[in-house]
Amino acid sequence: MSEAEVRTPAASPGKTERLFFLDINDGRIISTAIDGTDLKLIIQRPNRSPDGILVDSENGWLYWTEMGTDYNAHDGSIERIDRDGSNHVTLIAPGSTLVTPKQIQIDSDGGKLYWCDREGMRVMRANIDGSDIETLVQNGDSPADSADIERWCVGIALDLPRGQIYWTQKGPPNAGLGRIFRAGVNIPQGETATKRSDIETLLDKLPEPIDLELDLATRTIYWTDRGNLPRGNTVNCASMDNLAATSEVILEGLDEGIGLSLDLPNNRMFFTDIGGNLYSASLDGAGERELLHHAGSFTGIVYAVV
Repeated sequence: MSEAEVRTPAASPGKTERLFFLDINDGRIISTAIDGTDLKLIIQRPNRSPDGILVDSENGWLYWTEMGTDYNAHDGSIERIDRDGSNHVTLIAPGSTLVTPKQIQIDSDGGKLYWCDREGMRVMRANIDGSDIETLVQNGDSPADSADIERWCVGIALDLPRGQIYWTQKGPPNAGLGRIFRAGVNIPQGETATKRSDIETLLDKLPEPIDLELDLATRTIYWTDRGNLPRGNTVNCASMDNLAATSEVILEGLDEGIGLSLDLPNNRMFFTDIGGNLYSASLDGAGERELLHHAGSFTGIVYAVV
């Protein structure tokens, strides 16, 4: 679905609510009912490291990113599959351009995928078939640059009605150097991905911000942070128009929080951590419930009506 759709309808007759999430240890895509039951294996790719996932409900597809293992080889990839696990297609192959692609989002109306490439130090996009790859933000271009963890881009979210992208740069572990940025979806005329005048630093001094999601109706941004307490191992929110003044922790106690997905019509969210836990809660953090406990090592998650 497009991020331009501020609210999506709740499940209608004949439709089912499902969670799709990733287990980085075993290279698995897993699906469950929204209460954590009816666990199903969609696909398993040993020795791969899946990180970001999205559902294209219109076409019945799952997209996901796989982080590479040899940073010099640029062996990250972007994959697609039917929701039932059939028709696997590699859209951007290992060895072509990606280093460690992370969270991924879709602009269905524009026919574009957007993602962050961590050690690649980039915010990127391409057509939904993997063609026409573009770099929108580039924080460095050498191995020495990539060794600087402050340059690493991780989570991404889209505000398409306003033509803006948001992303996180997590910084070194628990260093208090994590940041959240915003810029236009297109590079300003006459500028380049390495030198853009429209990049805003919205929030800094975070432990390790990871995945992002937006509620465009209330103009609220949500994110996970995998660093240490008091600001880390948390789910957080803030006003998209003033992150620094409104940022607050709404949930804590995660075991290195990573994935986050919002179900806006039903006022709830789902989130994961590296410790292999799957949770649900209301958007304000109330009613937290653990759906799976130490069941793997989870990264990205997406809620979908299928």
